[in-house]
Amino acid sequence: VQLQASGGGLVQAGGSLRLSCAASRRTFSNNAVGWFRQAPGKEREFVASISWNGGRTQYADTVKARFTIFRDSAKNTVYLQMNSLKPEDAAVYYCASARGPVGSSYYKDYNYWGQGTQVTVSS
Repeated sequence: VQLQASGGGLVQAGGSLRLSCAASRRTFSNNAVGWFRQAPGKEREFVASISWNGGRTQYADTVKARFTIFRDSAKNTVYLQMNSLKPEDAAVYYCASARGPVGSSYYKDYNYWGQGTQVTVSS
């Protein structure tokens, strides 16, 4: 599976962005998908995950109620809607396909990674 993350950019605090993660070469419809982020000088951290059928989602406490993960199986794409963005949300965001159908917050449970998309939030 090849993953392409897109949708990052510069936004003011309080604004919104929608990230997309599109799969190519083959579908990831049977796999959970997660979003992680990494800010300069910090470790990669879990943001959100969604199960293979969209029936189960998980969020980091820091983004709960502001971010929404969802998937469109027909388009073979997973999205991360980010609202009420804060300067501390600034990072490179990566999407990843899990080894199995249920999501996880542990990065080693994911075996395919996209190239990352930069999100910058100005205060």
